[in-house]
Amino acid sequence: MPPHSIGKETRDNYYVRTVNVDSPPAPSPQMHPYQRTYGNPVPLGMLAYGAGILCSSLLTLHAGGVYTPNLVVVFATFYGGISETLVGMWEMFLGYACTVFITYGCFNFSYGAFYLPGIGIAAAYSVDGVPTEEFHRAMGIYLGIWSLITFLFILGAIRTTLPTVGTLGFTFISLACLSANAFTGNPHLATAGGALGVIAAFGAFYCAMSLFWTQQTTLSYIRLPPLIIPPSNV
Repeated sequence: MPPHSIGKETRDNYYVRTVNVDSPPAPSPQMHPYQRTYGNPVPLGMLAYGAGILCSSLLTLHAGGVYTPNLVVVFATFYGGISETLVGMWEMFLGYACTVFITYGCFNFSYGAFYLPGIGIAAAYSVDGVPTEEFHRAMGIYLGIWSLITFLFILGAIRTTLPTVGTLGFTFISLACLSANAFTGNPHLATAGGALGVIAAFGAFYCAMSLFWTQQTTLSYIRLPPLIIPPSNV
């Protein structure tokens, strides 16, 4: 019987199956691994970031004659806070921006908490429902700390894309102006902070759409270049 073969032989008028045990096993069919593809959550996070800061900035500028800032709770908590926190958790496995998105998700949650009466933050700094000077200074400290955090993120984003650096840069200056306004009461600083916040919001929208309007994710004919910063020789 030739090697590596399976045959039959006759023993006492019965067929007996014989196998050459010295031969290697027959190769199994080639299995191709299945690679799962995942969506990019970053556009959702950038849209939520831009919507929150745009709403806050327009209210700071009193657009449309609106002087009551409580509308920001809708975007800061139920869109920005939830969406950015989820995107940060997804980015923990899919990308590298989990720290940034979770941080700004918490920023939106905490900013919206100022206007939720059940938490009582604004009431603790108010007398007969009127915010005191201490409340404005506390807001100045709060915004100043977030301005510092944003500056640290800028240092880490220098070699990413121009829209990302621009968004963080204008956010940093906007928060710094609003913090200074809270301490000084200068209305020009509030106007500057609101205007710079609007620019930062549209920078975030550009980042989102440059990653969303792609050939792989949408049938739109619109394409936005990501404007990646080229690496230096250093």
